[in-house]
Amino acid sequence: MATRTGSAEWQGDLKGGSGELTVGEGAWRGDYSFASRFEDGDGTNPEELIAAAHAACFSMALAGQLTEHGHEPRSVRTRAQVHLRNVDGQPTIQRIDLDTEGDVADIDEDHFREHAEEAKAGCPVSRALAGVEEIELSARLVGG
Repeated sequence: MATRTGSAEWQGDLKGGSGELTVGEGAWRGDYSFASRFEDGDGTNPEELIAAAHAACFSMALAGQLTEHGHEPRSVRTRAQVHLRNVDGQPTIQRIDLDTEGDVADIDEDHFREHAEEAKAGCPVSRALAGVEEIELSARLVGG
């Protein structure tokens, strides 16, 4: 199996400093700061990267589950929201909401949701985030 990398450099103090993060060996770079993480400032933050990683992993896992059971999807689109909250005085990822839509022929809503739950349980990023108190899933079919 593959080993993937990411890196970040922070300069300055916590509130006044800033950083740059890199996905892979330069596939994507982004700026981050205290304001982009804990307020509404410009830039990205670790939680957005976790959300993107979770959405990507889950979408692939669901496509795999569906295909394995004879329901090849036309598309699976997932949005993840990572909720950073103050827990016992510490910033904590306490909840993640996964909202997925599948364009899949010859499957009903209940069967689709069943496969979505299986994908949520088996997705490597979901498993890595097992310490998150709540990971909620909403799954529905779209298209025709």
